[in-house]
Amino acid sequence: MIEFEQIFYTYSCSQKPTINNLSLQLKEGKRYALIGNNGSGKTTFLRLANGLYRPDRGVIRFFGQPLKYNHRGIDRTLFKQWYQQVGLVFQDPEQQLVATTVEEDLSYGLCNLGIPDDEIALRVANTLKEFNLEELAHFPVNYLSLGQKKRLAIADVMILKPKILLLDEPTAYLDPRQRKELIKQLQQISIEGTTILLATHDLDFIYGWADWIFVMDKGKIALQGTPDEVFDKKDLLEGLDLDIPLELKLRMKILSESKKL
Repeated sequence: MIEFEQIFYTYSCSQKPTINNLSLQLKEGKRYALIGNNGSGKTTFLRLANGLYRPDRGVIRFFGQPLKYNHRGIDRTLFKQWYQQVGLVFQDPEQQLVATTVEEDLSYGLCNLGIPDDEIALRVANTLKEFNLEELAHFPVNYLSLGQKKRLAIADVMILKPKILLLDEPTAYLDPRQRKELIKQLQQISIEGTTILLATHDLDFIYGWADWIFVMDKGKIALQGTPDEVFDKKDLLEGLDLDIPLELKLRMKILSESKKL
């Protein structure tokens, strides 16, 4: 669905690339996790994958077609499809909640796309139900809890019916109940066929959730594989200063010992 081929990206205030010769592929219907220490380039990668940033070098392909930047800016037809089909949820949901009430916020993106009013009303009603937001439809966005804001931010993206959902630290700062609700919602989105890639430090969660894990270090992919394959590389992960929870360390130890039998 999306392919990165030897991508480089450097912020104007930096001399070193944040994304450094990165290559990877995302396939349809999979659940991907992106892990790495702070500063490894996870957030920058997500913003490149969503089109918010333009790579300095390299090729990004969307469904096999290279995204070409020309002297006038961009290939507008292909980029319009890209923007509509790849949704990004920021770590801080307040960065993308723009309206006064929950219902208004859900309709905002649809209005910008010129969707007919009757279809907007139907999509908003369905999304309120799917994301358990019906009782909050007329509630001021500013008064929502953090968990509710994150749920609304995801609903804002999913109402546009993207093929790929990108999330930056979706479980950050959530209490156990909110985390459980969010994971349940992500499970449902995945079951419905949407490809999901999330960047996270929540290693315990992704061990049991992800189909495939990318490990980033210094702007490139240092390791990738299934959860068992990645977490079997204990020394490598700890060398990258990843904070591995005790419970997950025990699982990894059991996995390692079982392979010796």
